[in-house]
Amino acid sequence: MDLLLWVTISFIVIGFLVLFFMKKGMEIKLAHIQKKSEDEENKKKERSIIWWIRGAVIWAIMSMLLIVLNFYYRFA
Repeated sequence: MDLLLWVTISFIVIGFLVLFFMKKGMEIKLAHIQKKSEDEENKKKERSIIWWIRGAVIWAIMSMLLIVLNFYYRFA
């Protein structure tokens, strides 16, 4: 079960790092969208922001499931 613990910790830490380093780029894209009018470039940036949010939510759900699974195998 130690492997599951290390997988969980690694998944959470790597996920936080990815979100942290991508955050600034998403903020820049959002600022660009707010300044400019509607065009095709903004649509691509909007889609990338939406996918980033979806990815962050999926990562959070998977992290919670891994933590629950760790507690299940440790104490059950």
